[in-house]
Amino acid sequence: MLAVAPRDPGGRVPNIFTTLVRHPDLYEQFLPFGGQLLRKGRLPERLRERLILRTSCNTGARYEWGRHLPLARAAGITDADIDRVTEGPEAPGWTDLERHLIRAADELNSGATLSDATWEALTRHFGDAELIEIVMLVGQYHMVAFFLNSTGVQLDPGFDSTGCAEGARNHE
Repeated sequence: MLAVAPRDPGGRVPNIFTTLVRHPDLYEQFLPFGGQLLRKGRLPERLRERLILRTSCNTGARYEWGRHLPLARAAGITDADIDRVTEGPEAPGWTDLERHLIRAADELNSGATLSDATWEALTRHFGDAELIEIVMLVGQYHMVAFFLNSTGVQLDPGFDSTGCAEGARNHE
């Protein structure tokens, strides 16, 4: 079953998959759904990775934070932007859109819904499909954080989770 798993440079299967494959039925469903959100979604990479990093930070998911730092950097997110993700939506330097996205991740994390104000702000930038994707993306990475944190999946060699505070939660 791991033959179809994404691999790290050098061919190593990431620990998330070697752990999740212990439930073969969930593993088989997880790969296409997660892949849709990560590789085939409608959100631009830079926005998607900001949402994932903020969700990782909100849930204390150091594994996910460490795995997504290289993806964020590859998408053009600077170290200053990454630091700003940990500070939250009121940090100086965000565009209005970025601020609304970070706020959306926080609201979904803390209350499982978006406020009317955040939803309205996001409708000025996105259509229905993208709005659905924002909510599903944050929700999916929230679920992944539950799995990673509860099972104690260790960050793979060569990845670093620096910047995500141990046990960071609900930065409001």
